[in-house]
Amino acid sequence: MALTAGTRAPLRMAVLISGRGSNMASLVRAAQAGRIRAEPRVVISSREGAAGLAAARRLGVATEVVRSAGFGGSRLEYDRLLASALRRHGVTPRAGLVCLAGFMRIVGPELVSAYRGRLLNVHPALLPSFPGLGAQRQALDAGVRVTGCTVHFVDAGVDTGPIVAQRAVRVLDGDTEESLSARILAQEHRAYVEAAAMVADGRVRLRRARAARA
Repeated sequence: MALTAGTRAPLRMAVLISGRGSNMASLVRAAQAGRIRAEPRVVISSREGAAGLAAARRLGVATEVVRSAGFGGSRLEYDRLLASALRRHGVTPRAGLVCLAGFMRIVGPELVSAYRGRLLNVHPALLPSFPGLGAQRQALDAGVRVTGCTVHFVDAGVDTGPIVAQRAVRVLDGDTEESLSARILAQEHRAYVEAAAMVADGRVRLRRARAARA
């Protein structure tokens, strides 16, 4: 018999980073506090010197580095190294939840397929507007009055996966890229915890390329 949301075993969570890891820390703290039904197992960085690695260790989470700079293999080979690191910590496609949090590398189709419905990303814009790099600058250049952040399932495209959660942020007169980014980041922390919690307890699932609420 299928488990209900109340009896389902907690997922095993991995967070993939490349930098300071503020969204990672928000997710880990929320999971440790019971707000996300998941056990933080590992933080994986694409950069050896990422500040988020030290932050993860302070939070008591194991860390690994799968270095992307200078990696001489193919995307498939890199993804298989990531998959191996995930499996070492029990973050399998069946039992895992993988959250990309400032991970500055495109995840390839093999990993996306394996973790379908268990692979999330956060983007600093209200998708489908302003995908890709520099979303905050794109919003300022376009002159929009409202932007925000989006948490979505990862698919084969870039910032094109089904949307799980969004939060709006007003663009203020005189905003710089830095000031707008800071307000968006505060909402990212909230939206990512909300989205991860819904996926972890089965309230949102990926069905027919859409994020469907149970």
